Amino acid sequence: MIGLLRKVRKPRNSAIVVDGARKATGGKTRTRVVMTIAVFFGIYATIAGRLVYFGLQEPAESGAPASRVTASRPDIVDRNGEVLATDIKTASLFAEPRRIVDADEIIEKLSTVLPDLEIEQTYTKLKSGAGFVWLKRQLTPRQQDEIMQLGLPGIGFRTEKRRFYPGGATASHILGLTNIDNQGIAGMEKYIDGQGLADLQASGLAMPADLKPVKLSIDNRVQHIVHDEIAQGLERYHAVAAGAVILNAKTGEIMAMASVPDFDPNNPYNAHEKDRLNRMSAGTFEMGSTIKSFTTAMALDSGKANLKSTFDASRPLRIGRFTIKDFHGKGRVLSLPEVFIYSSNIGSAKEADMVGIEGHREFLHRLGLLSRMKTELPEVASPTEPREWKKVHSITISFGHGMSTTPLQTAVGAAALVNGGRLMPPTFLMRTEAEAEAVSEQVVNARTSADMRYLYKLNATPGSGGSGARAQVPGYRVGGKTGTAEKVVNGRYSSDKRFNAFLAAFPMDDPQYVVLAIIDEPKPEKPGMGATAGLNAAPIVANIIRRSASLLGVKPEFGHENGATLVSSN
Repeated sequence: MIGLLRKVRKPRNSAIVVDGARKATGGKTRTRVVMTIAVFFGIYATIAGRLVYFGLQEPAESGAPASRVTASRPDIVDRNGEVLATDIKTASLFAEPRRIVDADEIIEKLSTVLPDLEIEQTYTKLKSGAGFVWLKRQLTPRQQDEIMQLGLPGIGFRTEKRRFYPGGATASHILGLTNIDNQGIAGMEKYIDGQGLADLQASGLAMPADLKPVKLSIDNRVQHIVHDEIAQGLERYHAVAAGAVILNAKTGEIMAMASVPDFDPNNPYNAHEKDRLNRMSAGTFEMGSTIKSFTTAMALDSGKANLKSTFDASRPLRIGRFTIKDFHGKGRVLSLPEVFIYSSNIGSAKEADMVGIEGHREFLHRLGLLSRMKTELPEVASPTEPREWKKVHSITISFGHGMSTTPLQTAVGAAALVNGGRLMPPTFLMRTEAEAEAVSEQVVNARTSADMRYLYKLNATPGSGGSGARAQVPGYRVGGKTGTAEKVVNGRYSSDKRFNAFLAAFPMDDPQYVVLAIIDEPKPEKPGMGATAGLNAAPIVANIIRRSASLLGVKPEFGHENGATLVSSN
């Protein structure tokens, strides 16, 4: 019994020992399993994390350019803060040729969304084996969505910035253009790059939050009016081009400027066509009789003539083999005001002869008409003049033939004639009168300026016989001078192709603004009508002033419409 019991107990004790051993061994095994699982989990978690990280990155270093998400540009706004140009995000399509298996299939499917895709060029790119190639820049949201639905391997998108111009063509020649990399290539966009933006973009520091808007001097409301009026004039007078500018006579600020034909900077496919240049600053023209403003001012400023001076215009003037005639000659002696309002070529020639060749050339340079204009806009043409001035050159230039300058320079010079005699460089940025005074130069004396205000007003007074009556706007005391110049065709002046202009200022008792309108090769508005500047350029100016004067802060005053008042008689 005892032996039996012993036999029974022995296995029980052994079982306990074995079970304890199993427990000890099993605990270590579980620890190893747990550690192994933890290690593998950590490895896979790291891999998964890296995959997520790389998945969120822009396509990589395999030849792809740095992301231009940060290549921002500042907004451009008008003087009232209205946005004229701003950045918007857009998607661009790229491919990784190393991952492309069937280039033909890719092209076939992309063509269903992008029918203008260059097939041969795209095929060459896809077969290049490169790490990165552009296929199409600046897609529309719809194009991006449709391409994404195709599910093409090796095809992706990058977010870029592109420029958007809410006003379309309205201020295109002022604002200019950017290229596909959002870099300024024309107009104020190019100017802004030259002020340091290009360097910021290159260094990756052109962050939107750090870029303050660039405020221009133009008033977008007035800009719209100017653009609208010259576009209507282009059609009404069957012309090849037209343009206009409004200049603040006190500060030199450009309030509005436009030239048509123009282009839409949002789709500038035709921007480089020669007929679409900015004729106001990038084109030079013989400005015709508007130049007589400067000839008369020169004679007055020299002290050799005054408003009571007379000039014999009773017969044509012969200079060598040239004969100078008046368009509508009076055949008699003319007073200086009559020389101006009747636009006498003979009288103007004698005014220039009174001053002399060197004095004439110096005066035009002093008024900035024969030197390249300095302003922010890059598109500025250089005026032309005879290499060597002779008497015949001085005579013809006195009435606007033989020298070419830009319409904008003509307006700037005219501002000096009416604002008290101070010439100030034009600006497309905001400027105060004090700042304008600091950069201006006295080019004619105050008495000359007062006399010119009188003559401008007289020329636009109905019943005076002047050519500017059609520019008169009740309440705004407009004054001005017409210019009808025959264009040179094949080396000769053409009798049926003209370049017309009207140079105006208002209100003439204290001019705040100068307005100049041009119209290139106008035809008669209706059969039987003429096509001189008084019949087309002057009405364009009148319409611009009528619509924009109140927006410019000029209040109409009635009861002062009784003609020009003689200010000086010395």
